[in-house]
Amino acid sequence: MAGHSKWAQIKRKKAANDVKRGKLITKHMRAISAAARSGGGPDPAGNVQLRNAIEAAKRDDVPTENIDRLLAKLRGEGEGATKYEDIVYEGYAPGGVALLVFALTDNRNRTAGEVRHVFSKHGGSLGASGAVAWQFERRGLIVLPDTSDEAEEAAIDAGASDLEESDGVLEVYTEPNEVYNVAKALEEAGYKADTVEITMIPQNTTALPPEDAQKVLRLIEALEDLDDVQNVYSNLDLTGVEA
Repeated sequence: MAGHSKWAQIKRKKAANDVKRGKLITKHMRAISAAARSGGGPDPAGNVQLRNAIEAAKRDDVPTENIDRLLAKLRGEGEGATKYEDIVYEGYAPGGVALLVFALTDNRNRTAGEVRHVFSKHGGSLGASGAVAWQFERRGLIVLPDTSDEAEEAAIDAGASDLEESDGVLEVYTEPNEVYNVAKALEEAGYKADTVEITMIPQNTTALPPEDAQKVLRLIEALEDLDDVQNVYSNLDLTGVEA
């Protein structure tokens, strides 16, 4: 399972400019809106999905006033409010690498066309529902910049279900609904995380030569640049791939 810290390094590098920063905030705002309308309502105390979405936004430094303003709007929204739906696209990148693409959209046809175009342009192909999802497992992930025995013990005490060392960091895996509780317990114990997220873990990875791996990364980057796409997950083996 190790290697997700490598993904985090690559994403941070690609999200360095202001344009990407603006898109990141927009995507978090959309995720919060969708979570509030998921059935749990706009109160984070009673809606785990909304609470997770807000915590994820804060971890990426989305301004608190933006979040509070959106929540106030959601609490008083009317009939004309934009409704988003979750869609998952499954497909293959060059070299047979499996991809899961999670999107939030208010226009299913537009999003499908954009995703299909990016796959085609970068040498990938869309698959049917269920084509690759079976290769992934939904988990909570916390990345700590500390691989000491003390950090590992603290993670276990906080409720971690698995631990991995990767690229000089400790990857702490949890049940999806427990990730932010575990992260909070770790922070209270003196271990502040670099990354806290709910992710999809590939059961097996696909290794490619560096040049081919870069083609896959370009496809992933192009998908992530789409306004409707929230996350892209891959079973690409990142060993030896430059961040």
